[in-house]
Amino acid sequence: MRIGKILLVGTAAVAAVGFAAAPAAAAPTADTVVTFDIEAGTLDIVAPAAADIGGGAPDTDITGPIGPVTVTDSRASADASWEVTVTSTDFVTGGGTASETILASEVDYWSGPATATTGDGTFTPGQATALLAAPLDNVAPLIAFSHVGGTGNNTATWNPTLIVHAPLDSQAGTYTGTVTHSVA
Repeated sequence: MRIGKILLVGTAAVAAVGFAAAPAAAAPTADTVVTFDIEAGTLDIVAPAAADIGGGAPDTDITGPIGPVTVTDSRASADASWEVTVTSTDFVTGGGTASETILASEVDYWSGPATATTGDGTFTPGQATALLAAPLDNVAPLIAFSHVGGTGNNTATWNPTLIVHAPLDSQAGTYTGTVTHSVA
């Protein structure tokens, strides 16, 4: 009986070795599916916090740049279009009486051309030359700059100029108002 058991064990051992010795199937290629995200950012605008455009006498034009305005579009969009509008409050000094107020409509805005752009699409100034300067308003916004078409991210910077038509009856003083740029 011992011999039969040994033979059985020996046969099992040979069968196990036979399975272990079979060659593995070759894998000539191996695919990996890779994914990643391109995340959408925001549409932002920055402008100087304050600007002093100089001075002048009543019944003259006071002209000066307010500093660079920059739109940064990081929305990574299939349509990277946007438009910037600009409005203004009235400009006042002292007690804000009629002779101490310069209406927003008496101040012209001139965007001028872009000083820098990135990305594709068409960048268009609202007022490309000083001859196209347009009055500001505290009710109806004026188009300052726009971008049409293109895809992905883009930026535009321009340095707008204000032209204040100081009325003849203006009182002396430092006039203050707020110019607001909005992008959408």
